[in-house]
Amino acid sequence: MLFQHRLSRNEVFRDARDYQILFLSSFLFLGLVARGWSLSPSHVIVAIAACILAQWGLETGRFFLNKSHSAATSLQPHQHPTIPFSVRSPLITALSLSLLLRTDHEITMVLAAGVAIASKFFIRVNGKHCFNPANIGIMAALILTRDAWVSPGQWGEEFWYVLLFAGAGGLVLKRVGRWDTTIAFLSTYAGLFALRTAWLGWTGDVLLHQLMSGSLLLFALFMITDPRSIPNTRTGRVVWSMAIAIVAFILQTVFFMSAAIFWALFIIAPTTVLIDRWWQGDRFQWRVPLSFHPSPTLLSIGIMAIAWFTIVPEAQAFCGFYVSQADANLYNQASQVIIARDGDRTVLTMANDYQGDVQDFAMVVPVPVLLEEDQVHVGEPDIIERLDSFSAPRLVEYFDGNPCAVSPPGLFGIAPTARQSAVAESSIDLSDAALGVTVESQFSVGEYDILILSAKESNGLKTWLTQNGYQLPNDAPRLLQPYIRQGMKFFVAKVNLETFADADYQSLRPLQIAYESPRFMLPIRLGMINAQAEQDLLVYLLSPKGRIELTNYRTVDVPSNMDLPVFVKEEFPDFYRDMFQTSYEKEGKDTAFLEYAWDMSSCDPCSAPILSPDELRQAGVFWLDDGSSPPNRGWGGNSVFISRLHVRYSRDKFPEDLRFQETPNTQLFQGRYVLRHPFLEDADCQDAEEYRRSLPQRFEKEALTLAQLTGWDINTIREKLPEVETVQTGPWWRRLWSR
Repeated sequence: MLFQHRLSRNEVFRDARDYQILFLSSFLFLGLVARGWSLSPSHVIVAIAACILAQWGLETGRFFLNKSHSAATSLQPHQHPTIPFSVRSPLITALSLSLLLRTDHEITMVLAAGVAIASKFFIRVNGKHCFNPANIGIMAALILTRDAWVSPGQWGEEFWYVLLFAGAGGLVLKRVGRWDTTIAFLSTYAGLFALRTAWLGWTGDVLLHQLMSGSLLLFALFMITDPRSIPNTRTGRVVWSMAIAIVAFILQTVFFMSAAIFWALFIIAPTTVLIDRWWQGDRFQWRVPLSFHPSPTLLSIGIMAIAWFTIVPEAQAFCGFYVSQADANLYNQASQVIIARDGDRTVLTMANDYQGDVQDFAMVVPVPVLLEEDQVHVGEPDIIERLDSFSAPRLVEYFDGNPCAVSPPGLFGIAPTARQSAVAESSIDLSDAALGVTVESQFSVGEYDILILSAKESNGLKTWLTQNGYQLPNDAPRLLQPYIRQGMKFFVAKVNLETFADADYQSLRPLQIAYESPRFMLPIRLGMINAQAEQDLLVYLLSPKGRIELTNYRTVDVPSNMDLPVFVKEEFPDFYRDMFQTSYEKEGKDTAFLEYAWDMSSCDPCSAPILSPDELRQAGVFWLDDGSSPPNRGWGGNSVFISRLHVRYSRDKFPEDLRFQETPNTQLFQGRYVLRHPFLEDADCQDAEEYRRSLPQRFEKEALTLAQLTGWDINTIREKLPEVETVQTGPWWRRLWSR
């Protein structure tokens, strides 16, 4: 017997957990469908199976343990034991893990699920568990493995998500009476960030951007409100929630931890025991249990599902021959930056494509630490071109074989013609000398004169720069002040004209800086001082662990693996520009796009040769020889994973600087577009007839795909499609006499 009793209509949704299961399932579906998450369905299946099996196993063990110590529980002959078991609790935990935890391997999800469920049975005081199960499961995966992470930016910041989460969470909280917890947490959290925003001089759109995070709202509405693991009294819950908000604020703004809210809950959760002793109240109990008795068959299916997904490896392969690429040349005002990151150590490479008189060139970049002369280096411009060429979105082509031939269709490729130009990091024409400014260091590197400045207030810095010949707009102090208040320094570079002339350089070479800081960010706000239009930024992120992702903006994969009409080969630059603009507008103009993610020891197809170890060092990769990096997870052994992000930003859509985090995510991705050339030569067989009949439908599908991606006129596209000769039908002799 599977269920102990059949649920009546009156029992469905009497328990607040039923609503929570419905909403969490809906959010998961929404993330997979509308937000473009790369979460594998197998992770969700494994999480659900592992949580339910762990709950059932521990409930069974506790039942028989209690039974052995109590004669009163002895069963009569032929009486089957009834094990108390609720499917709601483990299902909520599994859905929460699926929504918040990311991992490359299902076994990590099994570990998180096991720890989450076990914590309810073994980490208890007076019958009450001390940790939120999903939270401790996430923390166990983060602490015990190198294969787990959380993605704070996966939801983005859209107002209708705020309404959706607030409405769904409000319905659940109304039934369990825990609105006070959410209100206390969000009020304290928002208040602290509002004070910080005002002190730094940021505008209100920055605060709004920080508070509209979907992950933050899910945490506040569904995780810290678990009535079984939070204080019993309202006073206790308010104090407890405020403490979590304060700790989260400190972890995020002082220690720059991207998963600060989850760490804060993990740290504060044990204090529930002390708070309940100080402010005593009635413990919360669920009123409508759902008993569930899994059959041996169902248990076997669950165990097999976990074993299948955790043992069978996932295959990742890309085929085709490289034809062309969408490189940095497509964008007139694109900046290019390389960031090599391992732990707290960073090498930042800023490319220069400054087109004016070099004597007018100046660059001002906020940096988190005081730089010494040996931390600044002049790089080679070729390395920017190499990374661009290696990671650029690519066009590949296939050639259909003779449908009458016995052998399978063949492939043919055209040799690549790689060419890119180094493009500059957003350079800013700034000015000289003023009150409250300290020249911390001054030196020359290559063709550049470098100043490292610190300042006490933004107007003084602006005056100092103006008096030294740097030209800043009037509103520059407003953008400089937040960096000054955060204790950041300013890296100022201009060209030494004599050195530049003597060396006979054709262009300015990229600047590289190396530093160590837990702050992992890229300042883009200063680049908007003089900008009136949208700007393109290509960021090549290198790590020994896996992908690097944004934490304060949503990142989506650029549309990829599409079959396109063959004429796109001659119009690929126009196609990619229009396709990117269409995707950019569709996503609300506030999203970063992933164009490439790959282990750099391999490529498939290769748009450029694999970078050598020497070239990787030129790009800032410093961990190849020092033995500090983890073992390589790819094929070749160079322990470098590249993530190429394309950000098109403007003042109103990107109010904050870009913040990043390293992840162990090694899922491969590339922007890849496919041309399939039809076989249009003479062929006389039944397969050829069927093949040619299928071509118009195939061409139409490719045309519709192209129109949808780019917004091009469908009729204009159809005019460029290949013509297919009408297939003669009827008996074979009619085809013979008609020739």
